[in-house]
Amino acid sequence: MGTLLLHAAPRVLESMILPVALFYAGMLAGGEVAGMAASAAWVFGGMAVRLVRGRPMPGTVILAAVGITARVVVALVAGDVRWFFLPPTCGVFAVSLVFLATARGRRPLAERITLDLVPLPGHVAGDPVMRRFFVRQSLAWGCAQLLNGTLTLWILLSQTIGTFLALRTSLVALLMTAMAVASVLDFRRCLRALQLRP
Repeated sequence: MGTLLLHAAPRVLESMILPVALFYAGMLAGGEVAGMAASAAWVFGGMAVRLVRGRPMPGTVILAAVGITARVVVALVAGDVRWFFLPPTCGVFAVSLVFLATARGRRPLAERITLDLVPLPGHVAGDPVMRRFFVRQSLAWGCAQLLNGTLTLWILLSQTIGTFLALRTSLVALLMTAMAVASVLDFRRCLRALQLRP
């Protein structure tokens, strides 16, 4: 688990925490447009560094660049910075629906994600204990993302952008951390149950 967390931490920092922090810093320094520019500069700067160093360009970085470009253009055309934050919020609702819709299917989304992170042998992944784990996790993450999207949308539409950034970042960090801890504990419990079998 420690290795997985060390692998994920830089990606979370690069793609989620720093863009918000840079938006906020840019907004404080020069207004909302400067905040959007700072956030976009971070994404495109990361691409430039990879190109200069000859490192491969991950698909997630390309998607982030396309996404932030579209968000900046829409916000500027609409004349309202809230449009910069609305597409990711809609994305959270979409992710929630996918988790919930696949929970009772042949391959729940939680199973796909787990097997991407932890290469479990087929006989373990197909065990009824693990099958129930994948269903539980898909339902839990679907509900958590639904709560995340609802809170984000409410804060975005009812608060100032500064309050939105601070409050939303804190609440989402708490919610996602609690979900991650609960998922890891549930995963360990399932693995222990498998080990205790005769």
